Amino acid sequence: MAFKKYVYDGTKKFMIAKSSTDETSLCKDRKDAEAKMLKNAEEIDKLQEKLYAEKKEGVIFLFQAMDAAGKDGTIRAVLSSLSPHGVHEVAFKAPSSDELAHDYLWRVASKTPAKGEIAIFNRSHYEDVLIGKVKKLYESQANARRIDLDRVIVNRYEDIRNFEEYLYRNNVRTVKIFLHVSKEEQAKRFLSRIEEPEKNWKFSGSDYDERAYWDAYQEAFESAINATSTKHCPWYVVPADHKWYMRYVVSEIILATLKEMDPRFPEVTKERLATFATYKEELLKQLPKEAKETKKAAPKEAKKSKQAKSSKKDTTKKDTTKKSKK
Repeated sequence: MAFKKYVYDGTKKFMIAKSSTDETSLCKDRKDAEAKMLKNAEEIDKLQEKLYAEKKEGVIFLFQAMDAAGKDGTIRAVLSSLSPHGVHEVAFKAPSSDELAHDYLWRVASKTPAKGEIAIFNRSHYEDVLIGKVKKLYESQANARRIDLDRVIVNRYEDIRNFEEYLYRNNVRTVKIFLHVSKEEQAKRFLSRIEEPEKNWKFSGSDYDERAYWDAYQEAFESAINATSTKHCPWYVVPADHKWYMRYVVSEIILATLKEMDPRFPEVTKERLATFATYKEELLKQLPKEAKETKKAAPKEAKKSKQAKSSKKDTTKKDTTKKSKK
């Protein structure tokens, strides 16, 4: 697993200040990354088809990052090849009054995928230990008098670990990806949103205001990752200063996860296969004469083609043998 150094599964401590945001060690250059990513996309697509057909396990690909790190673009670039069947994206924004009236995991639990499905979380329940921690939002929310506000965040870390382990035990994996961008790179991306008319819609004053809390957010990410990294639900910290590299690494993570899940097309029983001949006969009766003949001829043509290929292989093999003897 080439990206092992980006994995945090509870066996090592994550130190955000020492974690690179701009290294590109797994690729020679952008061209190399894009070629590899294209190949990965084809494999991801095939595995997702099997996952949907088998319907035995679901998976959440969860993205967290500072503003302008590239969550939307990465999700679009890496996962756009997937079939809409069995795939849904959820963008978790500020909770509504209805959501605040429930426990904080309530809105997330209803969005978890069914067996055979992929859920893409654009932000997630981690907002409650990120912005929720930095801004102390829990202090202004309705709480029972017995709740110890000093322990809210620590308790939520425990809740999240238990929630994700519960999902894992019930056939749903949670793959957590932190797109790690530098403060300098974020400034450059904000400037491009201001200076380029087609990107103006992406920028808001609140984005800039959040930069004042940069250090607090960095500490919140570090604490959350260390408190919730587990063997079954690890975090992947991906350098995000180079978008082309970030997207490639994310494609590797998603592909590796699906390969480990090892989805397979359901096997058709002998009893069911035995009924196919009857269905075929009945269906052929319902077709016009010309169509029937075409359908019957197709298997013969396929057989001839297969035999011709086999014969060609044998001839090539003989020619090669003769040349080698000479």
